[in-house]
Amino acid sequence: MLTVRQGLVALLTLCLALTAAAAAHASGRGPVPAADRASPRSPVVFVHGYNADPGVWGALRADLRADGYTDAELFSFGYDTHQSVNEVLAGRLGAYVEQVRRETGAAKVDVVAHSFGSLVSRWYVKFGGGAATVDHWVSLAGPNRGTSTAWACALWDQACRDMTPGSYVVKNLGSGDATPGAVKYATFWSNCDEVINPDDSVPLTGATNTPVGCLKHNDLLGDDGTSAGVRAFLAS
Repeated sequence: MLTVRQGLVALLTLCLALTAAAAAHASGRGPVPAADRASPRSPVVFVHGYNADPGVWGALRADLRADGYTDAELFSFGYDTHQSVNEVLAGRLGAYVEQVRRETGAAKVDVVAHSFGSLVSRWYVKFGGGAATVDHWVSLAGPNRGTSTAWACALWDQACRDMTPGSYVVKNLGSGDATPGAVKYATFWSNCDEVINPDDSVPLTGATNTPVGCLKHNDLLGDDGTSAGVRAFLAS
């Protein structure tokens, strides 16, 4: 049996709840869904390069966590890098981004890509609807206008063919506006990149293009200066 004191507390609690509900109804607002309580900071989707895997992002993920990101805001897209950019991989990345948006409630994501992943993610942004769902796009050592080194494996590998200068993928990504939509674009490139040839294949018109000095292709993934530049860009 409730005591008088307990009854008064319960009555007061009920009155407060009814008052809050009435106020929400009067303002046209109901309870805030979980998706609408998402962080204003966009989650980050990492897209690795050719013959790599999500493990390459360890250093940059650690730096972002040190900046305040949680693991629930950092996602690594893993995929078979020997498949077609336009026919297979860009669509799979798009499905992955939609999954991330559902899980986090975020309206948009930031994409950070390395090497071949730049072509996959650019195709998604330009032709797969990503211009509406990507806030920042970052390319580390991406063969954005093709690389002649890809001819070494183009005979038997579709991804290598996609990376060659003048390929269907490179040509279509470069046609018209290379950086379409309201997406913020950035590239980071090295003048000592042994994989991207020529080195200036990475920068794009309409992007923030940052030279990182004399670094090897994969060294951009763990370079402190490059990491600082990427993190500053994502915060812009």
